[in-house]
Amino acid sequence: MHTRICRIGTGIVGVVIAATGLSCSQTTGGSEIADRSKLQRFAPLPNVLAAKGTIPSEEMVSLGRVLYHDPRLSRSQTLSCNSCHPLSSYGADGQATSAGFKGQRGSRNSPTVYNAAAHFVQFWDGRAPDVEAQAKGPMLNPVEMAMPSGKAVESVLRSMPEYATAFRRAFPGEKNPVTFDHAAEAIGAFERKLLTPARWDRFLRGEEAALTPAEKGGFNVFIERGCSTCHSGALVGGEAFQRLGVAAAYPDKSDPGRYQVTQKESDRMVFKTPSLRNVARTGPYFHNGKVGSLLEAVNQMAEYQTGKKVTAPEAEAIVTWLNALTGDLPPNYSTPPQLPKSTPRTPKAISGD
Repeated sequence: MHTRICRIGTGIVGVVIAATGLSCSQTTGGSEIADRSKLQRFAPLPNVLAAKGTIPSEEMVSLGRVLYHDPRLSRSQTLSCNSCHPLSSYGADGQATSAGFKGQRGSRNSPTVYNAAAHFVQFWDGRAPDVEAQAKGPMLNPVEMAMPSGKAVESVLRSMPEYATAFRRAFPGEKNPVTFDHAAEAIGAFERKLLTPARWDRFLRGEEAALTPAEKGGFNVFIERGCSTCHSGALVGGEAFQRLGVAAAYPDKSDPGRYQVTQKESDRMVFKTPSLRNVARTGPYFHNGKVGSLLEAVNQMAEYQTGKKVTAPEAEAIVTWLNALTGDLPPNYSTPPQLPKSTPRTPKAISGD
């Protein structure tokens, strides 16, 4: 058994156990995947992402879509979920870190929201268990949307009759349907619809021609380099926590990762392994957003995680395959909806200048 570390893509790192016996130096990169057992650790995207075993209603999804785009859920009334995770741009804003209230910026890159509901936890440090819990964080974060409390969010929502009607439809039978918790639940329900099936999924289902010979060759390099232990499954990642900088020290240790959540020394520099779906469209890369090129991300992670640099043809081959993970944006959800109209009772914005 060969232990290696691998990292490719939008985030952090993964310990790779090459139990197959393939050495990381045994890289052929052939264009055909003759042994389809290489695909056993992968799976197509699911068609449905249920919330605690329950499929969200269309009324809840519709409400969540509106809430996702509504900037009045921020203190300055200029920022929405879509500001940092623009759905028309693969759910990523292309910045190292996103601008929030009064132009403040956090320390971590905003990952794409597409397919995020299938991750095993949310945020780089895993502090939220699901997208419903995650939705609350940015609204109340003083650096992001900066609402002072959940009650303040409720005051905005309750000031508009259209929202009152939409919440009653989404949460029938509830005595007080317009709540902060229900708003987050609805946003999560909407995000569970944000799936981007790609040519990779068609290939996994048996359509050999869905990938080009060059893409198949890049997949072979990805496998032979041992990266699939951390970046596998339906998301090609997003299934575990891993440490950044095992084979060689990662130079920027300013962010201790999951240690901030657990205060355990064993979690220092540990982050959620990101999904590689849509990675070619969601740069810049890593938790700090400091790497702008996907090719450079591949090169750096080979060095920091495997301790052995990839050759230029190997890195280019991997990037070629990663492009095959770019999916189709759901047309019904990637455009902004019409928002409810403010009323005289709607709280006024607090300047973010």
